[in-house]
Amino acid sequence: MLIYNTMSRKKENFEPFKGNNVNMYVCGPTVYDFFHIGNGRTFVMADIIRRYLEFRKFKVNYVMNLTDVDDKIIRKANEENTDSKSVAERYISAFFEDIKKLKIRQADISPKATEHMPEIINLIKKIEEKGYAYNVEGNVFYDVKKFDNYGKLSGKNLDELEAGARVEINEEKKNPLDFSLWKKAKEGEPFWVSPWGNGRPGWHIECSAMSQKHLGETIDIHGGGSDLIFPHHENEIAQSEAATGHKFVKYWIHFGFLNFQNEKMSKSLGNFFTVRDVVKKFPAEVIRFYFCQAHYAAQLNFSDELLQSAQSGLEKIQLLYDKCKAEESKGEKGKEDFDFAPYYKEFEDAMDDDFNTPQAVAAIFNFVKGVNKKTAEDKEVGAYFYSEAKKFLELTASGVLGIIKEESGAANAELENNLVNLLIDLRKELKLQKNYKMADEIRDKLHQMGIQLEDSKTGTTFRKILGN
Repeated sequence: MLIYNTMSRKKENFEPFKGNNVNMYVCGPTVYDFFHIGNGRTFVMADIIRRYLEFRKFKVNYVMNLTDVDDKIIRKANEENTDSKSVAERYISAFFEDIKKLKIRQADISPKATEHMPEIINLIKKIEEKGYAYNVEGNVFYDVKKFDNYGKLSGKNLDELEAGARVEINEEKKNPLDFSLWKKAKEGEPFWVSPWGNGRPGWHIECSAMSQKHLGETIDIHGGGSDLIFPHHENEIAQSEAATGHKFVKYWIHFGFLNFQNEKMSKSLGNFFTVRDVVKKFPAEVIRFYFCQAHYAAQLNFSDELLQSAQSGLEKIQLLYDKCKAEESKGEKGKEDFDFAPYYKEFEDAMDDDFNTPQAVAAIFNFVKGVNKKTAEDKEVGAYFYSEAKKFLELTASGVLGIIKEESGAANAELENNLVNLLIDLRKELKLQKNYKMADEIRDKLHQMGIQLEDSKTGTTFRKILGN
């Protein structure tokens, strides 16, 4: 299995530190608002990577943090005339509701920064004792010039970073790139007691402390949006490796931006859509399928039209799954001479190559084409064939990618098919009687129920509209 490592800028063989165990950390949300669909792409693709590692029989310990103390949360609390804790708790609850809507499995551990103050303070003390931090009247800063190879993740050197530094001027800092480990308490802000006085942690130190607490000093995979490479992940490396003296992360994975009208989707630009709004228009399976059509590291444009196109393509996979589920339940025996192995190999080869979901989707479509050809040419296939075809889709399309509905009502598919065919026959009779109004009403009512009738010279067929 190959993974593109942002640190080395090349694909590397994946070899976890401890046998089959994979420690994986992904930067979660700052909980001051509903998260947008651009963030959702990161969380979905991280979920797919986790699922595939488990498909490949790795034991994954997955951690996604929750930043519940931050300037943005404090600002939101002030706007609403409430406290930071109330704001954070409300949006943590909303976050878990929304990832469930996207079929994202909850992390094994979802640590909150506010529940890890002893670990955060102890880590800052260790960094300070080793000479990498300095205290200015209760504000503790990390001295980036003390850390060799600062900028090694982003590929920038200190001189370049200083020349182009877009950081707020702070006369307390030795260097404009020095970053906060501990912030002195301001009036009206939440604070914790520390050796440097009352205050709260900087953003970067929270992730270092939480990942070390739950995954150890060195972890296998660290992921997040590509906008986090600098400064967030760069600073995590500097402070973690300064404290421990050894490598912080073996493989860095970064997810590409979701763009709207060719511009990065972000709250600061105001060009975003919340997940809870998008899932009102499109099923989770369609959204996930759309994300799978691009490599996780690539930029991707977002629009209703593109999602509608994805919905049409996904119907072919869902229809085959529903058919397999219905035919399997009949229990009829038949010839079982179909070779499933090449399709599994094609899917695994794609995902083993840096989680190449576009190629994995292509492998699934090749499977759909192969199965449909088999059933069209060979009327003697039986329940075992359909059971194995269903299993393939459950393991790949559902289990790894999360793009089909297993609970789609296929258990009652035969009854549903018979009832729809009965209405088709009735509609045909009404048209022969020239009662076109009633015939059209049957067609329209079925469409409202999620059944699309398709008339042709040879007769009328129907298909189920995805999302109904």
